[in-house]
Amino acid sequence: MHGLVVGGTIGQVTVTDLTTGVDAPLPRRIAVLSFHTSPLAQPGTGDAGGLNVYVLQSARRLARRGVEVEIFTRATHSSQPPVEEAGDGVLVRNIVAGPFEGLRKEDLPTQLCPFVAGVMRAEAGHAPGHYDLIHSHYWLSGQAGLVASEHWGVPLVHTAHTLAAVKNAVLAEGDTPEPECRRIGEQQIVDAADRLVVNTTGERDELVGYYDADPADIDVVPPGADLEQYTPGTQRGTERARRALGLAQRTEVIAFIGRIQPLKAPDVIVRALAEIVRAQPHRDVRLLVVGGPSGSGLDRPRSLMDLAAELGVADRVSFLAPRPPSELVDVYRAADIVAVPSHSESFGLVALEAQACGTPVVAAAVGGLPTAVDDGRTGLTVDGHDPRVWARTLVGLLDDDERRLSMSRAAPVHASAFSWDSTADGLLDSYAGTMAAYRARRAEATAS
Repeated sequence: MHGLVVGGTIGQVTVTDLTTGVDAPLPRRIAVLSFHTSPLAQPGTGDAGGLNVYVLQSARRLARRGVEVEIFTRATHSSQPPVEEAGDGVLVRNIVAGPFEGLRKEDLPTQLCPFVAGVMRAEAGHAPGHYDLIHSHYWLSGQAGLVASEHWGVPLVHTAHTLAAVKNAVLAEGDTPEPECRRIGEQQIVDAADRLVVNTTGERDELVGYYDADPADIDVVPPGADLEQYTPGTQRGTERARRALGLAQRTEVIAFIGRIQPLKAPDVIVRALAEIVRAQPHRDVRLLVVGGPSGSGLDRPRSLMDLAAELGVADRVSFLAPRPPSELVDVYRAADIVAVPSHSESFGLVALEAQACGTPVVAAAVGGLPTAVDDGRTGLTVDGHDPRVWARTLVGLLDDDERRLSMSRAAPVHASAFSWDSTADGLLDSYAGTMAAYRARRAEATAS
């Protein structure tokens, strides 16, 4: 991070870089590119997930600080208006690029040209200098951002969220490798972007190791949880949440919340449940799966249900549709444990949201999850994806009421360190430093 202090004069907010003493203006208006998925889409459906939450929540917090945010995304329904409000100071621009429906994620690169054209047309309707900075999310948006940055004469900040080389290195059984064109596209962005923003130091190290990124060009800005929405429930509230979900008060409840695809490894938890039931057939334990098929999981949308039936635990697994935060909070509160068994995870917002609700998390020790979960204090991290190991870990925590209660008390305290307000502060720090460096380079180039 740059070490910046907010200050300035009337009409122009600035920050001062403590290392250089130079005043750096904050952006007045930024263009956020989220080509492949809309921030208004319901997480857990299609390709919508943590990225959507990140884009929307960070935009809203930036707007509260006086930065106007315009989010460009690809329209997926003919009924969508060209522009939608997503909160005070936040606009979502739905760009028509390709068919509204039936376009697989793998085919999205074919629609980058019309998307970029739509973004350029929108900017052309404004006076020069309308946007001060571009922040792109995911590699497809980064490709669009490279073009827009060059034409508009503004810096590009990029957040990858996931990386092809990392995903392919830990590919789940039955999953499809990321194509070489994506890895090449990511390399182009890493080489050309003015700043890279990552969630954790581990993700920074992956960019350096797999893509030869310069550590000096990378800022670590952890994401957050909506700490106003996700809070611990009272005992009465938890009882009500369980009744609404059709769960008995004494039932032990494990929850998986996320997209149903090999990368997220929900099969590991179904297999772990089968191990538990095989060893203790009379144990009253259930699994809640909240999410919809996504990615390569779309090829077999009923595969997880079929697996539960094959393993003889279908009557102990409830499959629930994705739901908004106002309803998802009840799932977190109703669960004794939230499991996050992903093969790869840049951070793992589900783990953070669960802890904010006071629910311990058992997570795979991959990606950003060891940062999101305080191992041994707010939950447990598990090496590997052996269902027998996961079964022993889950049972051990379910059987230890005292330890689970201690984790439940510590979890919201840990989560409180990760708020979207903190994320917005980190982003503004990164933006200001990026803009100052960009303007300095352009001034030097002009002078020479």
